[in-house]
Amino acid sequence: MLAPVSPADRPTPAAPQTGLRGRALAVVGGMLCRDLRELTDDLSVLDGEGFWAVVLPYEGRPLCARFADVRPASPWSGAPWPGVDTASWRSTLAEPAFRSGVETIRERIRAGAVYQVNLTRRLRAPIDLDVPGTDVAALGAALAEGNPAPFSAVVRIPEAGVAIASASPELFLRRDGHVVRSSPIKGTAARPDAFLVKDRAENVMIVDLVRNDLGRVCRYGSVTVPGLCVPEEHPGLVHLVSTVEGRLAPGAGWPELVAATFPPGSVTGAPKIAACEVIRELEADSRGPYCGAIGWVDADRGMGELNVAIRTFWMADDHLWFGTGGGITIDSTPEGEWAETELKADRLLRVASAPALEVGWV
Repeated sequence: MLAPVSPADRPTPAAPQTGLRGRALAVVGGMLCRDLRELTDDLSVLDGEGFWAVVLPYEGRPLCARFADVRPASPWSGAPWPGVDTASWRSTLAEPAFRSGVETIRERIRAGAVYQVNLTRRLRAPIDLDVPGTDVAALGAALAEGNPAPFSAVVRIPEAGVAIASASPELFLRRDGHVVRSSPIKGTAARPDAFLVKDRAENVMIVDLVRNDLGRVCRYGSVTVPGLCVPEEHPGLVHLVSTVEGRLAPGAGWPELVAATFPPGSVTGAPKIAACEVIRELEADSRGPYCGAIGWVDADRGMGELNVAIRTFWMADDHLWFGTGGGITIDSTPEGEWAETELKADRLLRVASAPALEVGWV
C-alpha cells in the first residue's frame, strides 16, 4: 500500500513532463471529487469506507484515490481546452503494420490458437504545457460537450502522475451490494443497418468469456444474460451491447471481482490468456491506461461503477495520447478493421483538436 497523502504534502503544480496542473480531482459518475485524502494500490480498501476514484491501467498497479469532498459536478467558466494541431497526430502502428497484424491474428485463428483478438494502436500529438487550458480537466469538459458518454471520467492526480479524460461508452463492472453487472461492447457500425455477421460473432464470443469470468466469483447458477447484441447509438456510430449479470459468492469483494474479470474481455479477446499473448507480440508499445478501467466506488453504500477505458485520452511525456482498435475474427479484413479504428477515433480526435467552449468543472 502507498503511504497516505496529507494535505500539506500535496503540490499544487506538477512537474512539467506530466502534463498535470492544479490539485487532484476526479469527475466520475457525475460527481466532482476534491480534497484528496489517501492513495493506495490495495483494492481491499474498496470494501471499507469512503468514496474512491479508481484507475486500473491495462498494465501496471491499480490506483485508488479517496476524496473527502464529493458533490454533483456542475459547469463553470474557466480556461478552455486549446486544442491540438490536427496534423500532428501520429500512430504507434502505421496502416501497413496494423493490416499485417490483422492477417497474423487470422492465421492464429485458423491454427486454433485463439478465436478473437483485440488489436489496438495508440495515437499521440505534442502538447504545449505553457498554453492556458492545456489541462486534462479542460479536455474532459470539452469531451462532455462534444462527445457525451454514459461512462465518462476525468482523473487528475499529480501525486501519482495520472491525467486521464475518458469518454467511454462501455460498462466494465457495476456493483450494487452483491449484484454485479458487465455490459461488453463488440460490434461497431456507422448506422444501425450496417452491422456485419462478424459483429454479432464478436459479441457472442465475448459474452461467453464474460459469463465465464463472472462465474468464477458469483454464486453457482446466478449468472444470466438479460440482454444480447442490443444496438446502442452513440455520437457518430452504433454499437452492439450485451449485458451479463450475477450475484457475488460469499466472501468475494472488489479484489476477487477484479482478479476474476480484469482486463476486460472486450478489449482482449478469447481465450483471454492466449489473446493477451498475441497482443503483447503485435502491439508496438504499452497500452497504459487505455483498455483498463476507470470509475468510482462508494464503499459506504457498497456500490461502484467502472468503465472500460476506451475512447480515452491521457497525458504523458509532453504528449496527448489516445487509443483505438477493434476485435479481429476470422471474418475480419485488414482494410475493414483499419477503417473501424478510424471511425472510432474520428469524432474524438476532432473534439480534442478543436478549441473548446469556456465550460468545465470547478
